[in-house]
Formats: sequence, C-alpha cells, structure tokens
Amino acid sequence: MKPRVSIIMGSTSDMPVMEKAAQLLNDFQVPFEIQALSAHRTPAEVELFAKEAHERGVEVIIAAAGMAAALPGVIAANTTIPVIGVPISASLDGMDALLAIVQMPPGIPVATVAIDGSLNAAILALQFLAVADARIAQALVEYKEGLKKKIVKANDDLSQIKYPFKVN
Repeated sequence: MKPRVSIIMGSTSDMPVMEKAAQLLNDFQVPFEIQALSAHRTPAEVELFAKEAHERGVEVIIAAAGMAAALPGVIAANTTIPVIGVPISASLDGMDALLAIVQMPPGIPVATVAIDGSLNAAILALQFLAVADARIAQALVEYKEGLKKKIVKANDDLSQIKYPFKVN
C-alpha cells in the first residue's frame, strides 16, 4: 500500500493533536503515513521528503507545526502537492503558528485550518482526494449526513428540557 496522505509534524509532541487526522483517514480507509520532520533540525530531510512525495504516491500533505511553524511552508516550497497546515498551540496559544502558516508568500500556498484543527485538515485532505475518487466522495456525503443527524438529535434532546419560562 502506498500512502495517499502524509501527516508530517515537527515533533512527536504534536501527535496528541494529530491523532484525530490519523483516525479519520484510517476510518475512511485511506492509506497514510506519519513522520516527524523538522524544518529547523532536519532541513535536508524535509526538502528530500517534499521532493520525493509525489513519486511515492502522496497526493496531499498535512503538516503540523508550532512556534516558528516553518514546516508547512518549507514543504510547500519544495512540492506541487497540496499542503494543509495545522498550527499547533505550542506557545502564544498557537497564534504564532497560525500567523506563520497562513502568511505565505505569493506562489507558495498552504491551506490552513484552525489551531489544533487536525480533524478539519483530514476532512479537507479527503475532499481533495474525493475530486477523483467516488468512494471517498460518497463516504464524505455519509460523514456529513452523520454530522447533521447529531445536531438534529441534539435539538430533539434540548426540546425535552423543561423550564417554567422556556418557550420551545
């Protein structure tokens, strides 16, 4: 099996955040890989990874980084594969990472999700893959229908709560 999605993080300390992305890709039965690479501590390895990812079958890269958050941008600078950045709340409540990832120069885009938003990164990666994969497209329809059903049920549950002045 070749990975279709690559989850890259600057440190294994990011794994608790990135587990949601890994679990969703696994649930959707999409082959993926997980690696720790650092834009600052292993720059040559990051460049090599980015340049070889396409040849290995990778179609989307999810790159998580905190603090200086250079990793997603360095990867994007070395590949034409879509890169989704996940800012990690390692310092300054993640605002430093968010701004570092979202403020890319022209020509080097990085799609960016919310701070610690790895689940949305995985959903976005699946949506990219679904453009050419009917199985994933259908699974996403079912997933989003499930989200809708959860809210409908929550509203039904809320309607059962009684207060003397509650009118719904």
